[in-house]
Amino acid sequence: MGDVAMLVPVLRVLTATYPKLNVTVVTKGFLSPLFEDLKNVAILPADVKGAHKGILGLFQLAKDAKGLDITCVADTHNVLRSKIVRSLLWLQAIKTASIDKARGEKKQLIQTKGGELQALKKTHERYADVFAKLGYPIDLTKHQYPARKVMSAKTQDLIGLSSKKFIGVAPFAAHRGKVYPLQLIKQVIAQLNNTGDYVIFLFGGGALEIAQLDKLASDFKGVTNMAGKLSFSQELQLISNLDVMLAMDSGNGHLSALYDIPVVTIWGVTHPFLGFAPFNQPNENQLLADRTKYPLVPTSVYGSTYPDGYEKAIETISPSAIVEKVLSVLK
Repeated sequence: MGDVAMLVPVLRVLTATYPKLNVTVVTKGFLSPLFEDLKNVAILPADVKGAHKGILGLFQLAKDAKGLDITCVADTHNVLRSKIVRSLLWLQAIKTASIDKARGEKKQLIQTKGGELQALKKTHERYADVFAKLGYPIDLTKHQYPARKVMSAKTQDLIGLSSKKFIGVAPFAAHRGKVYPLQLIKQVIAQLNNTGDYVIFLFGGGALEIAQLDKLASDFKGVTNMAGKLSFSQELQLISNLDVMLAMDSGNGHLSALYDIPVVTIWGVTHPFLGFAPFNQPNENQLLADRTKYPLVPTSVYGSTYPDGYEKAIETISPSAIVEKVLSVLK
């Protein structure tokens, strides 16, 4: 989800720069609300578990794309599935370009072993490079944010009426080394909630996360778990009305950044210099693990691998430091 969300601001600039250009995004159907505010952008749902499953399904996906009279292909994912579809369309004389993921540069970065880190090109910029290869250069500094979304009646009923500022907290990520322990995030929430100045919403997904968030929210009067209660479109409506999002190196931070919501990101075994910081967020909003105690950070690009004990690297960021940063953003 994070990779797809990072594409949205790039497409905003692309379609604003080239208003006669029509774009079709091939992605999972449930992600289509991400693109609903973009002009001249349509979705071709990739049903990789159904009609587009396996090699024959990818042939069908390429055929479906060709049927839209496309003139070029921007592969911003560059994985096996997209490579196959891209190649099939290239064989039909359609111009293609793909993202340079700079795997070599990223490998070097995760092998610095405590040395100085050099920031790599951001993923948003790498996406823009793909369109430039196709003859559509863009300037991401010209990006303009959309207005905050109008919340549905269901969403408004769930959150109630309040003049207080809204804080979002998304405490989960795909890998353990990127997750701030729940007992510590509870301390963060307690300190923020005790001010009495804010309404706090919890975000997550999946049965296990929902159960954990329900338990966490039950301990606080001013905290509501939104996981599992809203459609994806309704969740985006609420996120666009937050005053700050506290997230891990994960999708919810990227979703919030789409709407010019300040994002405070907690980093464990990964690092923003690898290029995955939320769009247009300042460096001071990225809270980093202590590399003097855990010099091998970043241990991998996506946080899936790390040495024994490094899952605790994220704990070097204290709850008080997180609270201080969130409050400074709010004020």
